[in-house]
Amino acid sequence: MSLRSIMYVTLAAFLVAASFVVARPAVSAAAAVRVMPLGDSITAGPGCWRAKLWHRLQTSGYTNIDFVGGVSDGGGCNPGYAYDFDHEGHGGFSATGIADNNQLPPWLAAARPDVVLMHLGTNDMWGGYIPTATKLAAFTKLVGQMRAQNPAVRIVVAQIIPMSASACATCPADVVALNAAIPGWAAGLTTAQSPIVVADLWTGFDAATDTGDGVHPNDAGFQKMADRWFPAVTQVLSGVTPSPSGSRSASPSPSRSVSPSASASASRSPSTSPSRSPSTSPSRSPSTSPSGSPSAGGAKCVAEYKLVSQWSGAFQGEVTVRNASAAASSAWTATLTFSGGQQVSQAWNATVTQTGAVATARNAAYNGALPAGGSTSFGFIASWTTTNPAPAVTCAFA
Repeated sequence: MSLRSIMYVTLAAFLVAASFVVARPAVSAAAAVRVMPLGDSITAGPGCWRAKLWHRLQTSGYTNIDFVGGVSDGGGCNPGYAYDFDHEGHGGFSATGIADNNQLPPWLAAARPDVVLMHLGTNDMWGGYIPTATKLAAFTKLVGQMRAQNPAVRIVVAQIIPMSASACATCPADVVALNAAIPGWAAGLTTAQSPIVVADLWTGFDAATDTGDGVHPNDAGFQKMADRWFPAVTQVLSGVTPSPSGSRSASPSPSRSVSPSASASASRSPSTSPSRSPSTSPSRSPSTSPSGSPSAGGAKCVAEYKLVSQWSGAFQGEVTVRNASAAASSAWTATLTFSGGQQVSQAWNATVTQTGAVATARNAAYNGALPAGGSTSFGFIASWTTTNPAPAVTCAFA
């Protein structure tokens, strides 16, 4: 065969192969595994264990995951790397309250998780009046609701981080009792289709050094939480089949806007558990419209009030402070003007003083600096008598 013939044969073979490659159907990327972090303020604000866990999963090869939930922290953790902002953490909420008020099903319907990471129970400890069996019954109801939404959901339940006696005298022992009961409870409820894995977040965590207030983690505490979550999460990720409707966000940043309840700092719970059985259901929308105030350097501070729950003679409120400018801020002050004689008795994530009808809240040491677009929140307990109108709220940057 001549050289020219060989060249023609080779070229023809190449064209046939190329035609075959072009004609092959495109293979779509596998659906992302939808992971929902579920919890209270330890998950919500700032909840930076989520950022640290996301980063470790990504750098360890678990890249096809999507954190989901109806709340976004807006990047408030600011760890220096990208992470997925979405979660289902709600400051001040208890496991018994979420179960009693059937708050989980709509969250599940919106998020459609394949995996749920649950750190709940801290807000059930305050006051020491909820028995361990009642807390576990709430856990059982929540698991049933998860499985009703997705029969193959995989659940990672945390043995929760400790609480210090300085924050709550009865809480340390109650946390130990709950954590001791969780493995047996999980073993009795796990199934092959929907396994429950226990993540031990209690061991090695020091409430004195790993939190800022005896309850909410500092950066070292969040790192310990992420390290403890990691092996349990990777265990359930192995072999999990994403739900057909699941699809990953285009980028680590969420497509939804920052929820008013998103927080860039932790939200300490009151000495009672108002979200368990309030006389009115917790409000999911702000009770007043946001108000903005120009501050030094042209920065705009926006404050938004939300009634979390209300019961006889008292209520729990929350204020979100947001930096609505293009420049970072270093400190903030919020002012609440009450019109119904309300008196603030307890607050967390801010130092609150009250003179007459006006309560002034100043940031804590850890949540004063807000990046552009960033937010944080503080909560409080106050008394009320015959009426409880929403306060007028403003804020300003130093």
